[in-house]
Amino acid sequence: MESAAGALRNHRLDSLTGARFVAAGLVFLCHIATGGLFAAGSGAADGLMTATKTAGTIGVSFFFVLSGFVLTWSARPGETYGSMLRRRLVKILPNHVVTFALAMVVYAAAATPLGTAVLNLLLLQSWSSDPAVFLSVNGASWSLSCELLFYALFPVLLPLIGRIRAARLWWWAAGVAAAVMVLPLVASVLLPQSPAFPAVGSWLDGVSIERLWFVYVFPLTRLLEFVLGMLMARVVLSGRWIGLSSAWAALLTTVAYVVGIYTPMLFTVAAVTVVPLALFTAALAATDAGGGRTVLAGPVTRRLGEASFAFYLVHGIVLAYAGEQVAGAGRALTTLESVFVSLLALAVSLGLALAMYHWIETPAMRHWGRSWRRAAAAPSDSAAVPKPSPGRADESASPRA
Repeated sequence: MESAAGALRNHRLDSLTGARFVAAGLVFLCHIATGGLFAAGSGAADGLMTATKTAGTIGVSFFFVLSGFVLTWSARPGETYGSMLRRRLVKILPNHVVTFALAMVVYAAAATPLGTAVLNLLLLQSWSSDPAVFLSVNGASWSLSCELLFYALFPVLLPLIGRIRAARLWWWAAGVAAAVMVLPLVASVLLPQSPAFPAVGSWLDGVSIERLWFVYVFPLTRLLEFVLGMLMARVVLSGRWIGLSSAWAALLTTVAYVVGIYTPMLFTVAAVTVVPLALFTAALAATDAGGGRTVLAGPVTRRLGEASFAFYLVHGIVLAYAGEQVAGAGRALTTLESVFVSLLALAVSLGLALAMYHWIETPAMRHWGRSWRRAAAAPSDSAAVPKPSPGRADESASPRA
């Protein structure tokens, strides 16, 4: 079984890489709807707001599941805790620091207290339930605060999940998914309804701030999706995958997306979509590892997927700047003008993302993220990450989110 798992790991998971850009694109659409580019109260604005209710949450949830899946799939035998953590930090920190600085220059400096800025820079903002903190500076970076916890706990979780017998993996996956699905009920029982988000015509109108934080932002609750991704990786690697095709998994995910439009927001966050997303992630990996191909594995989607983390971090800054320009225009844009500005923001975000991937992310990984063998030999790094064999999975799982 170990040799079979090793053979699977030697395949590139290009479909998962391509899927990352789809997820980042859904987050972009969500922020188009909330960015003020379309005239408030217009049919286009209302329709877009309705259609994208699930977009941002399903994109982020996919990133969290994918993160656990890919880290487990590509875990290196004998790698030390320090080496593994360094590789992950080198992946996310350069882009985070650059976009943090860009956001401060463009709009955030005057409105962000020093303490809040420090929490954001250190990726600790999601431990606060105050939206002014967890959405501070570059709002998209809140998910990196969750990822930081995932990376810190991964070397501890990996051997624990590795001890689960293959025959019981699906039961464990079902249990973790069930825990995600009951979180909205737990939040409704334990946390107060007020204060709530004000009525501004979005999906968050009247939603409890603390309840939403608990199911959407709190790193410990989002850890469940990361663990589910780890379990699904073991399902595929152990030969326990059920053979569900990527097309059927995509259809199930699409159905869940539509259902999420009509469920209460706390359930839309992850409860409705987590099972289809876990199946979709595993199905794509199983297809690639089995020598098949999907539409997401093409060279263009793969290239966009490689830059998706940078795109995820920079797009909100571009949209915030565009929104400021629209607000300062003194009149509402026509629908056609709003579409043009949205496409322009997409083009600028893509251009910046590709530049960041080429000149920031890739050089950083090349210089500081590849020397794990030297780190493994260092006496100061005592906690080794056990199993499994190195593979060719793309480890850029962060929306990196």
